[in-house]
Amino acid sequence: MDGLDWNALAAATRARAPFDHAIVPQALSAEAAAAIPAEFPPIRQPGSFSLADAPPGPWLSAVIADLSSDRFRQLMAQLFEVDLTGRPTLVTLRGQCGARDGRVHTDSTTKILSLLLYLNDDWSAPDGRLRLLGPDRDLARPAVEVSPALGTLLAFRRSDGSWHGHTPYVGQRRVLQLNYLTSAKDSMASALRHRLSALSKRLVA
Repeated sequence: MDGLDWNALAAATRARAPFDHAIVPQALSAEAAAAIPAEFPPIRQPGSFSLADAPPGPWLSAVIADLSSDRFRQLMAQLFEVDLTGRPTLVTLRGQCGARDGRVHTDSTTKILSLLLYLNDDWSAPDGRLRLLGPDRDLARPAVEVSPALGTLLAFRRSDGSWHGHTPYVGQRRVLQLNYLTSAKDSMASALRHRLSALSKRLVA
């Protein structure tokens, strides 16, 4: 039960500009792509949710298992020429985009690699498309634009220059995020932060 298209991942190439990144237009297996839109957990608020707070269905679970595997770790290590041995991972899900989301940022220094797997069955909106930016950090002049269409995978190496964001968009925007982190302490702190955030959202809902 492969959730990922391993041939597509093996064929991925790294681009250097505006910072190290790779895009796989369709990283999902055909079976996973057909099943995930109907089984994605019902996330109704903006923010990142842990898998405990947004339990995935069987095919999304298979995708997460593949992303968490040594096989995938080795692919990413080779693609970005970075040692990921023993590096902890954190997987979160997002289902809704709020007005404050998408602000230009580089990701925190606790992250080594960031991977975004988009899971939107149909995306025609001009906004909400991730933009990779140069040093001018200008959203209106992106170096690369990535549509959050079903199965699109973006991976990038976090750096002080890995500026990215998207224009304002409010509504359903599904994405799985996987990060390779610098330490287990960072992983536990991030996981706790997401759990507390999810709890506070349930309390005020």
